[in-house]
Amino acid sequence: MLDKKIKACALHAAPVYMDKTASLLKVISLIGQAAIEDIELLAFPEVFVPGFPYFTNCYPPNAATVALYAAQSVEIPDDLAEVQAACATNKVVVVLGVSERMRGGHTLFNSIVTIDADGTILGVHRKVQPTWAERLVWGQGSGYTLKTYEPKGAGYRIGGLACWEHTMNGARQALIDQGQHVHVGCWPALDILDGFEHVASAQIEALMKTHALTAQVFVLCPSSYVDETCLQWMEKNLGPQDKVKPGGGWTAIIHPFCSFVAGPYMSDFDLLVVGEIDLSQLDLVKAYVDGAGHYKRPEVFRLDVDTTQRWKDEPDVVGPIPWKKP
Repeated sequence: MLDKKIKACALHAAPVYMDKTASLLKVISLIGQAAIEDIELLAFPEVFVPGFPYFTNCYPPNAATVALYAAQSVEIPDDLAEVQAACATNKVVVVLGVSERMRGGHTLFNSIVTIDADGTILGVHRKVQPTWAERLVWGQGSGYTLKTYEPKGAGYRIGGLACWEHTMNGARQALIDQGQHVHVGCWPALDILDGFEHVASAQIEALMKTHALTAQVFVLCPSSYVDETCLQWMEKNLGPQDKVKPGGGWTAIIHPFCSFVAGPYMSDFDLLVVGEIDLSQLDLVKAYVDGAGHYKRPEVFRLDVDTTQRWKDEPDVVGPIPWKKP
């Protein structure tokens, strides 16, 4: 039983597209802004650095474009030292979506980095199944990184998944079984994609509310939107396209009983979507349904998660990775 309230934020924002350095500086600035508003937990959208690879939806496959994207992807922990410092300086827990490049290598992952308020990287989750054209860019993460984490002294466990990874019920149950209290569902803007204009927001809302209720957790759903830095980069480097439009995104904080704590928010400018998470309310929800306990029925259903190390560098990124103060 938890008697704790958290001032949390699901961020609705756009990165500086295909510019790792500028996007990381924006991350640091937003952490500082969150601290001014006394936010304790700040969640960023999917692959906020360096932005979602919309070019896979707009143009024929091109390895040269993926190589450019790899050059702007994040090596962990090297590229995140200043972000760790910002977390420690401002005492904010941050969940950050990045395109991760394997350290000293070339393989990419759609990753979620959880950083404690003392700057420690608690761990990295690598999306286990890239969706559709994403497979041209990212490799498959393993069950080794499918974990929840407890920020120091916080008393709650937090974990996250990326985008349509939420359709994988096994992945969600793996987090439930680890005693998750707060979930971060990281998303890009999808309602600006050709063919998804009228369905994407409904899909995101359905998946986020499903996890809120079936896991009995508070859900932070940060989302990006498409801005001119994205559209101009694609047109300048790859040519005209009509598959991705500006704007979009769906950002909210959701109660375990599926009401909105904050949002939903949909617009084409940055906003900190802020709400208070009262973890004591989980007691009542769990009395009705407990997906890790009396509602699990282990004599009927069994979930096997292969947590075997599959990639050579996984022990180095799963954490914890302390912040090394200069």
